[in-house]
Amino acid sequence: MSLFAPDSLDGRVALVTGASSGLGAHFAGVLARAGAEVVLAARRQDALEDVCESLNAAGATCSTLLLDVADSASIAAAEGALARTDILVNNAGIVSGGTALNQEEADWDRVLDTNLKGMFLMAQAACKAMRARGSGGSIINIASILGLRQAGGVLPYAVSKAGAIQLTKTLALEVARYGIRVNALAPGYIETAINRGFWQSDAGQAMFRRIPQRRLGRPEDLDGALLLLATDAGAYLTGSVITVDGGHMTSSL
Repeated sequence: MSLFAPDSLDGRVALVTGASSGLGAHFAGVLARAGAEVVLAARRQDALEDVCESLNAAGATCSTLLLDVADSASIAAAEGALARTDILVNNAGIVSGGTALNQEEADWDRVLDTNLKGMFLMAQAACKAMRARGSGGSIINIASILGLRQAGGVLPYAVSKAGAIQLTKTLALEVARYGIRVNALAPGYIETAINRGFWQSDAGQAMFRRIPQRRLGRPEDLDGALLLLATDAGAYLTGSVITVDGGHMTSSL
């Protein structure tokens, strides 16, 4: 039997935020194939239903949850789902372009509210539910290498991801006594349908050449790290940040 057997999450419930598309939908599929019952959470009900139908058709046990992570009332209304959650994948996130000097206050607030405040509110609610249940659990915060290094034009996003890393470490310290693990997964540049056009541009190609492996990441390149943090294989991991970036963080200046 492999380390991450198809039934390694059998009997566990995984709630994935930002699961209506992109990496969130991919993460939900990975956890479902490992045996977890998955709850897809996001603000777009139609898109959630499409993803859920696809997973159910493939044999998964899946349900949807209309949720705005930046709204504490919306999270409070999800109490029933959180009470059953063994694994929270804090994936919901948005980005705002533009230079620091041209950044609008409203855009700053929107990004930080979703990416950092929303991550904290969801982690807090999940940890309270896990502590009350007494069975522990795993919080997986989706960060980014942009929380560890710098790039121009994405200041609010980079600040939110740096905050996510510190949130991960500090929360891990506080809740370890309850058997709750809190870790972060920090992807490098991952090709998705949304950004594929950019990577074909001159600017995208220039960034691509800085990756030591000389290729973009694929969503499936994140699967091993995700499962390590979600399953008992990572039982002694907490407060850790796992970068999956083709060596980008080690590239020379």
